[in-house]
Amino acid sequence: MARMNTVAVVDTPQHVDISLWRELTCGVEYCALKTSSVYYGFGVPKGNGQPVVVVPGFLGNDWYLIEMYLWLQRIGYKPYFSHIGHNAQCPDKLMHRLLNTVNQAYAATGKPVHLVGHSFGGVLSRGVAVRKPERIGSVITLGSPFGGVRVNPWVLWAIAQVRHRTHRNVGKRHKDCFTDACACGFLCTMNNTFPKSIPHTAVYTKTDGVVDWQVCLNGDETDIEVTGTHVGLAWNPQVFRAIADRLHDACRKERPEELIFMEEPHRRGRRKALPAKRRVRSAKSTEAGAA
Repeated sequence: MARMNTVAVVDTPQHVDISLWRELTCGVEYCALKTSSVYYGFGVPKGNGQPVVVVPGFLGNDWYLIEMYLWLQRIGYKPYFSHIGHNAQCPDKLMHRLLNTVNQAYAATGKPVHLVGHSFGGVLSRGVAVRKPERIGSVITLGSPFGGVRVNPWVLWAIAQVRHRTHRNVGKRHKDCFTDACACGFLCTMNNTFPKSIPHTAVYTKTDGVVDWQVCLNGDETDIEVTGTHVGLAWNPQVFRAIADRLHDACRKERPEELIFMEEPHRRGRRKALPAKRRVRSAKSTEAGAA
């Protein structure tokens, strides 16, 4: 599979024959997270105050990502909720809200912002990375269908309901809203090339009961497979470990000079000693100036 060059493939949603019932076991992943050492910050690389925005998936909001938010805080990052509201609205509006959050996080910390997006939240994250590449440190997508809209039939029905409600709210002037014929900024952004300078990690599971896992891949070494459900990606301990590792890698590439400073603490605050002749000469100059 070739690596995705565009932000996302936005076409007519297609249904695939995958079982939604397997998503009922997502609670197992939540329990596994609570009993894992990763959840408590043991055995994972730590952050140093870098901003990380967590972005919810389709039909969700920030609050179901509270465990990830608090965990990021425990391991040394500065987490932010996306503040996009209910992820069942016009995608262009959602992306603008996410962009505002990124701008606020960047202004508050002065550091590149990292994005962790679940499902459709990952697609929004990739879009924001195109809009403001100079402010984005990395993007991590969790079961995000940026390779095409191929989903469970029930999810397809939910998309249709959201589209109908959106059309009713925006009126006839925007009848193409929430379709692949829309001319808004969201669709234009999706057709842009994703910046090669921004590290992107695609986490996926082959037992995904919501989207076709094959449209959630880059097709190279940046992909990470885990076991579990689509919904459970938000609480999966394997996912949390992958996030910690990839965030650490991305942060190291941001400011390599800081790593050198940390690796050589014996040089901190130490000035190079002047030769004896130069010390005497400096002392005489000081006395002359005082006179």
